[in-house]
Amino acid sequence: MGAKIGIIGAGGIAGVMASTLAKMEEAECYAIASRDGAKAERFAEKYGFRKAYGSYEAMLSDPEVELVYVATPHSHHYEQMKLCLEYGKHVLCEKAFTINEKQAAEVFAEAERKGILVTEAIWPRYLPMRKKLDDVLASGVIGTPHMMTANLSYVIDGVERIRRPELAGGALLDIGVYTLNFASMVFGDDVEQICGHAVKGQTGVDLQDSITLIYRDGRMAVLNSSASSLSDRRGIIYGENGYIEAENINNCQEIRVYDSGRRLIASYLPPADQISGYEYEVRACIEAIAEGRTECPQMPHEESLRMMRWMDELRRQWGIVYPMEQGKE
Repeated sequence: MGAKIGIIGAGGIAGVMASTLAKMEEAECYAIASRDGAKAERFAEKYGFRKAYGSYEAMLSDPEVELVYVATPHSHHYEQMKLCLEYGKHVLCEKAFTINEKQAAEVFAEAERKGILVTEAIWPRYLPMRKKLDDVLASGVIGTPHMMTANLSYVIDGVERIRRPELAGGALLDIGVYTLNFASMVFGDDVEQICGHAVKGQTGVDLQDSITLIYRDGRMAVLNSSASSLSDRRGIIYGENGYIEAENINNCQEIRVYDSGRRLIASYLPPADQISGYEYEVRACIEAIAEGRTECPQMPHEESLRMMRWMDELRRQWGIVYPMEQGKE
């Protein structure tokens, strides 16, 4: 049997992870925890979990649980990861990792102190297509990249976790985070200036975002995300000899390379045996735990902190403060 995985939260994204775990040899659908015990029971029956718990503490008290996947709204991540660490459990936490950099730094500091693995489940960082894109760029096929664009949008502005400020709602932490990670993966992190604009909804959260990153060497990344419309989810990297398209920056389905005549000259697809894409972050965690690491090399703590720092700055520019942050420095 594989590593025994426990999941906190029995919503939709937990279901995707559960379906993935069921097809993995390295991992086992072991335990599900929800504040609603009946919901946990239904989830366990649907996805074949051995244990269902009506409280997080009860699941974390189970000595068989080896790795906990946190699949709740990001407003809850900080407290739930602290709880996992209190019980000595390794953690794979959904994005956005926390609501701000301060919370993330506290979690990582505690994980380092206790020698426990904690990593962010920002799955594009772990996917094989990430390395393929790195290799294509490194080949120099499009020359020196100077500019990139990326977008990610879904019609989810009616979803509770998006609408409600008390759930740290809005487009930025839910989908804009993917565009920022894509820029970081492609162009790195030596950013001189970050600026953005947001359109807010009736509840005060951002529903549409436009972000520009200016790098110290003059490269530029222009990123768009929306919770109110559908987009092609495409990332494009522009060089003097051509350009590269990544089809779906969230879970890359194809990488296409075009020459200076805008002719398609190469195309790359994901591995044929890919389950959902979630399996790679789980495997990374299992490997890191076996090696005694407190972070996964695919998404080091400093990268998660940087993403939170960038989003903190953007929210500062937009005047967005979540209710749980008010009155705190």
